[in-house]
Amino acid sequence: MNVGILLVFQNWLEGVTDEEVFKRELEFGVIAEEYGFDSVWSAEHHFDDYSMCPDNLQIMAYLAARTKNIKLGTGAVILPWNDPLRVVEKATMLDMMSNGRVLLGMGRGLAKMEYEGFRIDMNESRQRFDEAAPMIMRGLRDGYVENDGPMYPQPRVTVRPGANSGRSWDGRLFGVAMSPDSIPAVAKLGVQLMTFMQYPFETHVEAIERWRGLHREEHGTEPGPPLLQDFIYCHEDADEAKRIATEHISRYFLSVIRHYDFAGSHWRDTKGYEAYQVGADMIREAGMEAAAGAYVDANVYGTPEQIVEKYAERREMVGDFLANGAFAFGGLALDKAEASLRLFGEKVVPELHKMKSGVAAGV
Repeated sequence: MNVGILLVFQNWLEGVTDEEVFKRELEFGVIAEEYGFDSVWSAEHHFDDYSMCPDNLQIMAYLAARTKNIKLGTGAVILPWNDPLRVVEKATMLDMMSNGRVLLGMGRGLAKMEYEGFRIDMNESRQRFDEAAPMIMRGLRDGYVENDGPMYPQPRVTVRPGANSGRSWDGRLFGVAMSPDSIPAVAKLGVQLMTFMQYPFETHVEAIERWRGLHREEHGTEPGPPLLQDFIYCHEDADEAKRIATEHISRYFLSVIRHYDFAGSHWRDTKGYEAYQVGADMIREAGMEAAAGAYVDANVYGTPEQIVEKYAERREMVGDFLANGAFAFGGLALDKAEASLRLFGEKVVPELHKMKSGVAAGV
């Protein structure tokens, strides 16, 4: 099983500047290579302390120069907020600079405040993603970009510097699916699914199997392993691990509620996001404390041995997957986050590498 780390750059820390949080977490990407992680990823978010990473391709260019072998992932580039031609250009350059280490994740975004900041109608998000994603994939494959769709009319232009190494992007492309509406879109593209753990694992298994079935119908092939993203706390003492995880994964959950305005009712009136209103209503009905507790349990915490056991149980239920973890979140002190990362790297990563995994080419 391959293992990655997600950089979130959340500043819920008292008296710590954004620059200090950002630069310190950047170093986590370098530490990840030292401890044998297979990949380092960065989210894309804007305008909020929820997650301060407005250009994850630029973040990965920095880490490309600081590392030698670790794969460099975008988790994800939010396509409605980025010009498809520029995504192709920047991803192509990054792949050259890193000697073929890029894993390109694509998503459509969820936060109303971010859409408003970019002056883009959130109702257009599905149409924008569905048009931009294949446009980008063709551009990466062909070395030129053109499109006649209504959202992104693009005369044919050649991408220079042009990739001529013969490297394929097969097995290196991912699509985020956090709602039932996104699963068919990811399956149609033929890319690997990327999702964040937020429900009991049985619910995620159902979604993953649906994606696998739709992929087989569309392409007649087996999809690569899905990437499952957790918020992780690892400690040698089980009680301490549970205490810290409960506090800080819960706080991260509250940041999600705030950033995405899950307390609001705009979801039912936003095209392509109606399913999120069901989730928002469920949170209100269950109560915030119960919802936060369920979110904590959906993610990964414990001693190294407990964490390895949890991943083994998941693999029995869903088959091969790529394990990805965020270690700094919810106001967790950066020293504690780094200690958790190092312990996970020292004692969990080697055990996960022993788990047989039919990983797709390039990942």
